[in-house]
Amino acid sequence: MRATWWLVGGGVGLGAGLMYLADPRSGRRRRAVAHDKALHAVHEAENAVGVVTRDLVHRTRGFFFNSLGRIRREDVDDRTIEARIRSALGRVCSHPHAIHVNVEGGRVRLEGVVLKVEHSKLLSRATHVPGVVDVADNLRVFKQPGSHPELQGGAQRPGDRPEFLQRNWSPAARFVAGLGGASLLTWGLSHRGVPGMASTLLGSLLTLRSITNIELKRLTGVGGGRLGIEIHKDITVHAPVEEVFRFWRAMENFSRFMSHVEEVRTSGADRSHWRVKGPAGIVFEWDALITRLIPHQVLAWKSVEGSTVEHAGIIHFESLNEGRSTRLDIRMSYNPPAGALGHAFARLLGVSPKKQMDDDLLRFKSLIETGKATGHETVSREQLSVPTPEHSGSQPVH
Repeated sequence: MRATWWLVGGGVGLGAGLMYLADPRSGRRRRAVAHDKALHAVHEAENAVGVVTRDLVHRTRGFFFNSLGRIRREDVDDRTIEARIRSALGRVCSHPHAIHVNVEGGRVRLEGVVLKVEHSKLLSRATHVPGVVDVADNLRVFKQPGSHPELQGGAQRPGDRPEFLQRNWSPAARFVAGLGGASLLTWGLSHRGVPGMASTLLGSLLTLRSITNIELKRLTGVGGGRLGIEIHKDITVHAPVEEVFRFWRAMENFSRFMSHVEEVRTSGADRSHWRVKGPAGIVFEWDALITRLIPHQVLAWKSVEGSTVEHAGIIHFESLNEGRSTRLDIRMSYNPPAGALGHAFARLLGVSPKKQMDDDLLRFKSLIETGKATGHETVSREQLSVPTPEHSGSQPVH
């Protein structure tokens, strides 16, 4: 019975595909597009195989020579050992400048101040540096930075994290994880019950993690914050910076050139309500606050806490050509429902946020320079200069 359903489903799918490609009106173009995409996929696969192969070869050689170096004792001069120690300190110590390193005959003497949480890791790392005979610990250890100027500031170092705990995986790690995920997925689909479901879910997540190289919290939208999807664009328009800034500051204008924005309604000087059309025509709504405002220079906003779609944007304005043109540096980030999985679903429906932003900015450029957003609407120059409340200086909103 199952074989019959597979046969029927396959026949229907094959027939639909043939009708789609053999359509008298659009079939030729569709076949050409399919051919180009298939050719592009082949080239991408060849490049991916080359990258993975090179990474595996380099890692294998590195592991071999590292193991060989541990077996054979090498004569290393003191300056080289000191440089290696300095490099090791930078991986585990948040204040490497507060530590003085002296090397004589391979014997290392460490002096200075260090935080207690980093002390043991620092000594272990220094002891395992190739060429080191002995390590003399003369460091002063403190639980807190306190009033010690050498321990102020600095960023805590993660040290050497295992490959699969890092934010970005290497090509070799992605290849291994992909194989493992595909194996779990195949086993899970062929087994029923809780083990099969668990294996299918784990295999799917692992496979997607290896393909996208995006952390699971960003991939699923759980704890991904506003960094689920990031878009960075810049564009130059032939209009004074005052006019361009005034246009963006009146957020009601967004719906004039952003195809997915149905409405932005402002309430007060710093708050706005957004209605945005998502995949499959689903409309999402949220409120946003202006977080930074410097007239003719910077405009930044973010969605309020608890919004369905966590979103943030910042635009830098730069005057060019003696005030005749303006360059905009635009950064937007958002975490859609289901995280990057929702983003992938949107792409399957033919909606690419980055491509959409390119089209929107072209409409914006046309709207500012000619008063007409091609294929969208026509407005007068007076409509572009929507009056807004005057602000002076930077005004963060809490």
